[in-house]
Amino acid sequence: MKQIYSRVGMVFSLVLALTATYSSLASAQTPVAVRGGETISIDDVNNILIRKPDAKASLILLTGGNGKLDVGPDAKFSSGSDNVLIRNRDAFAGNGFNVLLVESGTSLTAAVKAMAKIKRPVTVVGTSAGTQRAAQGLVEGAKPDRLVLTSGFLSRGSGPSTNMMTILPYAELLPPTLVIHHRDDTCRFTKAGGVDPFLAWAEGRARVVWLSGGITENNPCNSRAHHGFNGQDAELVSKIVEFAGRP
Repeated sequence: MKQIYSRVGMVFSLVLALTATYSSLASAQTPVAVRGGETISIDDVNNILIRKPDAKASLILLTGGNGKLDVGPDAKFSSGSDNVLIRNRDAFAGNGFNVLLVESGTSLTAAVKAMAKIKRPVTVVGTSAGTQRAAQGLVEGAKPDRLVLTSGFLSRGSGPSTNMMTILPYAELLPPTLVIHHRDDTCRFTKAGGVDPFLAWAEGRARVVWLSGGITENNPCNSRAHHGFNGQDAELVSKIVEFAGRP
């Protein structure tokens, strides 16, 4: 009987190992080359910069989730390519913006300073959990000219997680801010009910643009749900570049 249990245990361990290996392989992405991009180091962390001649302004893109892009040399990255901000990098650049794709662990203060040397105004654009990182960057001293929060962790009404209001000690740290939110975002961390309390707390420093329609698929918190503005990329990009491109 002990031998049977031992063999069952060995088989179960093998299945777990194979499952973990398969999951790792399935989640890995072929490295994506960013057109017109270059890998640059900001405080010893690799990021990707798309530099445009005669750019009108600069955008700093903070992806969601764990923030990892896994940036390598030659402007290639291997994680997070379907995030709504990252997948629209060419559209932002095509509208005349320098675009920085930010790797997890990058100092937002240093990133803003680096982009300001290239072209101001500098707008930080965070989506989903990237809005938490934007808030933490402001606390640590980042001073962008503007801020865009899409599908944001904004207030306790957004859901059970830290948010802009709990991270920022006071609203005065906010630069002029645009909130872009989908009316039917059902992600448990970014519910639409979190928008109005944040706007009230911001005391005139923030305004909202609501989007409706589009397509939602699978997990309500992923990039192909209303949370990720699926089917509304062009509309989202137009709202961001309009705000960020003002003189």
